Amino acid sequence: MNIFVINSGSSSIKYQLFRWPAEVPVCSGLVERVGSEQATITHKVFASQNAAAPPTELRHTLSLPDHEAGLHEVVRLLTAQPGGVIQDPAEIDVVGHRVVHGGESFAAATPIDAAVKAEIKRLFGLAPLHNPANYLGIEVAERVFPQARQVAVFDTAFHQTLPEYAFRYALPTALYSEQRIRRYGFHGTSHQYVAAQAASYLQQPAARLVTIHLGNGCSMAAVRGGQSLDTSMGFSPLAGLVMGTRTGDLDPSVLLHLLGPLGYTVDQVTNLLNKESGMLGLTGANDMRDIGRALAAGDARARLAYDLYAYRIRQYIGAYAATLNGLDAIVFTAGVGENDALVRTLVCQDMEFFGLSLDEAQNQVRTPGLRDLSQAGSRAKILVIPTNEELEIARQCAELAG
Repeated sequence: MNIFVINSGSSSIKYQLFRWPAEVPVCSGLVERVGSEQATITHKVFASQNAAAPPTELRHTLSLPDHEAGLHEVVRLLTAQPGGVIQDPAEIDVVGHRVVHGGESFAAATPIDAAVKAEIKRLFGLAPLHNPANYLGIEVAERVFPQARQVAVFDTAFHQTLPEYAFRYALPTALYSEQRIRRYGFHGTSHQYVAAQAASYLQQPAARLVTIHLGNGCSMAAVRGGQSLDTSMGFSPLAGLVMGTRTGDLDPSVLLHLLGPLGYTVDQVTNLLNKESGMLGLTGANDMRDIGRALAAGDARARLAYDLYAYRIRQYIGAYAATLNGLDAIVFTAGVGENDALVRTLVCQDMEFFGLSLDEAQNQVRTPGLRDLSQAGSRAKILVIPTNEELEIARQCAELAG
């Protein structure tokens, strides 16, 4: 069974093709700057089902006016001979789509029909940066792969196991019952994948885990026995940790002050909180590699930003250890979590109370796959597990297909 996984962004298309049940992709790629005359495609073909084998990589720049043009170019690369991995788009059996917001309607991978599309569209207001792009990817894929089964996998679905006391806000009941204002959580596909990997490594199906997804967007989850019990993002992806350009947790009175005495408009506040804050607001840069270089050069703003970033993570570890009634492991994942040793050092320092003892020598070593950075005798493990949302989506699509 050929499963084609698509992660459609506002100006990008990320994809992987799996020849199931093999879990190593046949090919993968990224289309960037869709809508531009200088769009780029990076397309990798894997010579075998050996994850360690180096892929054949092709990269080129071209004009792509829209997502449909981008996906047609991807199909051309998939079928190009020699080197194509399929001969015809009709060979794709299932297309799995990452969809950020599923509200309360979806707790698992779901076949896409008119009603599902209508619900995804209804939720545009709750994820305005993501759901419209995800929806567009579905519509384009339906035209490009008309014979394939289209499946949606929702970022919010994994967190539908939160108990009501964890997902409700202390607002008038009508705002929940009528408007569905509550904590939803995001990055669920990533949290679900790394939590399963960690439980398998620990040989503890009921492991008490704190999963820490650190990219440009950042979130944490308290996971026990494979179920999410709490998560840092809330009604939107804005809450929780300090992120690349997003504030994370903020006193609501700050918003009232911005909208009232300071005269900001709603659009200005939305832009400020989502695109001008976080590490960018603190340092002038949102890429942790740039901030790390500034820190090495003695920049005081970078020092504060790193400390604040790590402090918020440490606070959530403490809260989630209480939620879980203990801690078997913390798991770092995504771009920053997997690659920034300093972040891991700052998060794990003075955490012996929680049984966390970091092996700093191992922390500095980069190797592929799962890494155990715990000192010998550490009561709780410190793990780095590369996330693979596309593989998790493919797994859920395969389970749905039976």
